[in-house]
Amino acid sequence: MSQQLKQEIDRRRTFAIISHPDAGKTTLTEKLLLFGGAIRDAGTVKAKKTGKFATSDWMDIEKQRGISVTSSVMQFDYDGKRVNILDTPGHQDFSEDTYRTLMAVDSAVMIIDVAKGIEAQTIKLFKVCRMRGIPIFTFINKMDRQGKEPLELMEELEEVLGIESYAMNWPIGMGKEFLGIYDRYNNRVEPFRSETGRFMELDEDGQLIGDHPMKETSYYEQALEDIELLNEAGNDFSAERIANGELTPVFFGSALANFGVETFLETYLQFAPPPQGRVTQDEEVVNPVEEPFSGFVFKIQANMNPAHRDRIAFLRIVTGKFERGMNVTLARTGKSFKVAQSTQFLADDRETVAEAVAGDIIGLYDVGNYQIGDTVTVGKKLQYEALPQFTPELFMKVTAKNVMKSKHFHKGILQLVQEGAIQYYKTLHLEEVILGAVGQLQFEVFEHRMKNEYNVEVRMEPVGTKVARWIENEQDVKESMSGPRSMLVKDRHDNLVFLFENEFATRWFQDKNPDIKLYSLL
Repeated sequence: MSQQLKQEIDRRRTFAIISHPDAGKTTLTEKLLLFGGAIRDAGTVKAKKTGKFATSDWMDIEKQRGISVTSSVMQFDYDGKRVNILDTPGHQDFSEDTYRTLMAVDSAVMIIDVAKGIEAQTIKLFKVCRMRGIPIFTFINKMDRQGKEPLELMEELEEVLGIESYAMNWPIGMGKEFLGIYDRYNNRVEPFRSETGRFMELDEDGQLIGDHPMKETSYYEQALEDIELLNEAGNDFSAERIANGELTPVFFGSALANFGVETFLETYLQFAPPPQGRVTQDEEVVNPVEEPFSGFVFKIQANMNPAHRDRIAFLRIVTGKFERGMNVTLARTGKSFKVAQSTQFLADDRETVAEAVAGDIIGLYDVGNYQIGDTVTVGKKLQYEALPQFTPELFMKVTAKNVMKSKHFHKGILQLVQEGAIQYYKTLHLEEVILGAVGQLQFEVFEHRMKNEYNVEVRMEPVGTKVARWIENEQDVKESMSGPRSMLVKDRHDNLVFLFENEFATRWFQDKNPDIKLYSLL
């Protein structure tokens, strides 16, 4: 492996931004892109009337609602590093898409709204990051609005999430009285909306040098008291514990006002890890630098450009170097083919990519070859660990309103199911289509996309909440076991699945049929 390639891989930083909806995730992404020179003008999600939408929200339904329902990928260069950001859906109904995305990153940035603190969806996503042991950086957002006391938020981090924290900077005031941040790590003060320059220096005692109106305020005094407390009773800074995901560095700022974001980015790039290896099915950890090209598909998106009816497989490169035109092997099928079309992203702006290395996310044009979780390699035969799949809880029977459009109907469903947006089931004899989802919004997006992308209006009948259970010993299952409380269907891989009416029906079935071994997905 050449020294040049090693250097290229080492300068990659790939992270996902996680948060509860409305905490400011898409806004922070925009500002980071602005610093990276990737965009000239950040369009905020709120500015509906101006026709400006966030760069990372490209689907119609996202623009209408001002939410992210797909994971976007964006890349830019900053301070000698090549940064790959994956902006994930904050909405809980799309947690499966987010979960898979978190398998493709080396670190995560967690955004917390200063007024709301740690919210339900943040806890869920945080647990996934902890499970993978990836470093987590925390950005406490909206400091120019009134919110919880900073010490209370630090306590919440440790109590609710169970992770130790270290404040890299500290707010001076809040809301209308927000005066800036005291940068503990770099030993300086960054004033909010200052005319005098970006930073102010501190003396050896940590006091502002010279006369400044800020020094006369109670907010400045309070910040100094808090910092003294943190110095005496807080956690020690440790780069090693950050790398192991045991300590989260905390930054305060305002993404919308573009304050504290650049300081955060500079420090993040200093401590975030370069591309990490990944575990194969043989429980071997590969080295990103030493192996030939390999990667895995963590997302498939159809119709990013509706005019071309395209389909893109998002691939995280795990090892080596990708070159356009190279012959690759799909581990699942053993088939080899040439990769003629590949792309890199800035949300919906794409450009052809000729070369990419471990840590990068590339898009492969797909004609139906790829599935989520597929391993793609050159040379060495290996298969990465399977990506998780959620057990759906809500189910809908779906038919096309116009029978003449049945071909488009089945094509649309097949593509959207392959994206992992919804799960597909069919009844045993009539082969009626039943869709499963983690949340209601997934059905709404499905209906919207079928109409807008495949020109098919669908009729959806709720089957209700069900307990889905797969069967280890299918050969022992008889059709007579199916009934009004235990509907037997097949999934997209033709595995048998019971859809039980509720937990009581599940237990009743198990008591009656102790030999049938049932299991659920995540």
